[in-house]
Amino acid sequence: MGNPGATLSAYRDMQSQARSILEAAKHGPLQSLTAREMDMREQPMTIYPRPRRVRAWVRFGPESVRVDAKLVRSTPLAAGIEFRAEDQTFRCWVWGNAVQLSDEEP
Repeated sequence: MGNPGATLSAYRDMQSQARSILEAAKHGPLQSLTAREMDMREQPMTIYPRPRRVRAWVRFGPESVRVDAKLVRSTPLAAGIEFRAEDQTFRCWVWGNAVQLSDEEP
């Protein structure tokens, strides 16, 4: 039936991350790369029908926070990610080196 202690720990981690995201969001809007920065006219884009779990650095105004996210799109330079905090879903583009694939399978 699994490990109830591990499940509780994962739930607490998720709650803590949501609080961190919402606190960072008070400092400014979620930053996202522009089409110009990503060279969208020249770079191919991949859309993932089955998003991969990742850890990524995002920035709300001057505040940065590392989040558990889903990789939903990418270019050779950037990653399009989405992540949640409570009932809010956030989406943004970040540089590819700000993203690390998670060890967990989706």
